[in-house]
Amino acid sequence: MNAQLFFAFIVVAVALACTPGVDWAYSITAGLRQRSFVPAVAGLCGGYVLHTLLMVAGLAALLAGMPGVLGWITVAGAGYLLWLGVSTLRSWRGASFTAADAVGSPSANQFRTFLQGMGTSGINPKGLLFYVALVPQFVSPDASLPVPVQSGLLGLTFVLLAGIVYTCVALLARKLLQSRPGAARKVTLASGVIMVVLGVVLLSEQLVPLFIS
Repeated sequence: MNAQLFFAFIVVAVALACTPGVDWAYSITAGLRQRSFVPAVAGLCGGYVLHTLLMVAGLAALLAGMPGVLGWITVAGAGYLLWLGVSTLRSWRGASFTAADAVGSPSANQFRTFLQGMGTSGINPKGLLFYVALVPQFVSPDASLPVPVQSGLLGLTFVLLAGIVYTCVALLARKLLQSRPGAARKVTLASGVIMVVLGVVLLSEQLVPLFIS
């Protein structure tokens, strides 16, 4: 691969992963509810692995060129974010970052947390468009590796960087708010609001044009 393009991609990928959004909100919220936030972070990364596989297979570009299908994906993603946000808002009063108050979760609950995280990043059309619009700019047709392999490596690089960033976010949040239950509840409330707002925005992007036309 072209070394300059690869390092440029890392800079851009880190900047995007460090931008607060629904992934951050879910990482922090899952850290509140679970003794370990690893399933949540792993789920978020799993969603981006799915996007990487779609990109390598060429399906991402195909879906991006089909506004109707992408619109339905957006509606589904918006509905999922609204459900997740409302669930978070309903439980914000009991939020805590202390290890003693965290509820030990059986494997089934950890798997559910993983699936929710995967759904949060995997069903988000913004993530799909990110892979379609950004990754190809850092692929070199003159490199020795085939284009699909380069695309896959770049996609997995973003997955790794995102996992590191989300882990740091969860750790710092838990550390800073461990002795501040009031602040923990406020952060959880804010996380739920962020999810709901993003869900409403995504849904509005699809419904408003229908009423205008």
